[in-house]
Amino acid sequence: MKYNSIDEANKAVIEKIIGSAPFLVDVVPAKSKIKELTEGKVLLHAGPPIKWEDMTGPMQGSCIGASLFEGWASNEADAEKMLANGEVTFIPCHHVNAVGPMGGITSANMPVVVVENRSEGNEAYCTMNEGIGKVLRFGAYSEEVITRLAWMKNVLGPTIAKALKLSEDGLNLNVMIAKAITMGDEFHQRNIAASLIFLKEISPYIVQVEMDEKDRKDVIKFLADTDQFFLNIMMATGKAVLDGARKIEEGTVVTAMTRNGKDFGIRISGMGDQWFTAPVNTPQGLFFTGYSQEDANSDIGDSAITEAFGVGGMAMIAAPGVTRFVGAGGFQDALSTSNEMMEICIDQNSNFTIPTWDFQGACLGIDARKVVETGIEPVINTGIAHKQAGIGQVGAGTVRAPRECFEKALEAYAQKLGLI
Repeated sequence: MKYNSIDEANKAVIEKIIGSAPFLVDVVPAKSKIKELTEGKVLLHAGPPIKWEDMTGPMQGSCIGASLFEGWASNEADAEKMLANGEVTFIPCHHVNAVGPMGGITSANMPVVVVENRSEGNEAYCTMNEGIGKVLRFGAYSEEVITRLAWMKNVLGPTIAKALKLSEDGLNLNVMIAKAITMGDEFHQRNIAASLIFLKEISPYIVQVEMDEKDRKDVIKFLADTDQFFLNIMMATGKAVLDGARKIEEGTVVTAMTRNGKDFGIRISGMGDQWFTAPVNTPQGLFFTGYSQEDANSDIGDSAITEAFGVGGMAMIAAPGVTRFVGAGGFQDALSTSNEMMEICIDQNSNFTIPTWDFQGACLGIDARKVVETGIEPVINTGIAHKQAGIGQVGAGTVRAPRECFEKALEAYAQKLGLI
């Protein structure tokens, strides 16, 4: 279908987002959904395309950990040599209907959540949240990290998969998100309400699964302890919904934002799969005891899909409880941030109303034109990784998407339309 104007095309994209129907339907080994992972030694990563030598410490550390997890190498030195000499193929998660937090490293046997967008018939995938402490997504690869990944593959993933099958229809994610946003989540740095809602919904099925009782107890305790468990589900939701919406191959709606530690990349609806990139910024925020801004890694991760979906930093007002944690001041600062973000958005999402914003809907549809016109760059809530591999998360904060990405996207779209 051809649209008479950019505004009309943008409206069609927005309508697909509002009308989306994401459901959590399964947890499976990544290779069962992503055929590229069956073709030799392949790792998925966050952000636009990147080479091993250009990866920052946390992403390289995650690659080492994934190589050890898959049994491609028996020690760090062998893994690093293999990764550096070209034996491993690297593919962006976004290129295969997936997203990944921080380094985003995903390998064949890692379990991924499957979110089905029933309004468009497409799916998206994301690894499961590992909890806090030494974790692969922040570049750690010690024995405890690999042991936990193996437990997630052998126990956690299969348990949730069996539980979801007992639910018959899967879990309606729009309903869960709508509830959690009224309970103080913004879905990037704060997911505690959504994670508990998920536990409430899945527990009646987990108790019906035939399994070892210790394993059952461990699964429920892990889900109860992991405040950010829903983040990865939210990321897959954002990916599924926005991929469905970008079937409208016109307009200037931002359909993805992501970063690999070197480049920040965006996609817009009118330019399909093409990336528009600029150098990433470094998050500013609050740090754990013993760490400072000097330790911060540059911006990294596919989790900015949440902001592209209109939550995360865009919905800071929904989560006043987290504003101090990300160094964003207090309630008035959160209010100012969300009000500012509305200046670069097309509409508001009536599916997700925010009590602390006088029940306005969450921001909806970042318009690349408005970003360039106003000079207002989208704000992102993010965890901060140590720039050295293996240390992990050292804080949390905010970062801005570089305006240059949006300028490049608009220029390319104008050329496509024959305007320049």
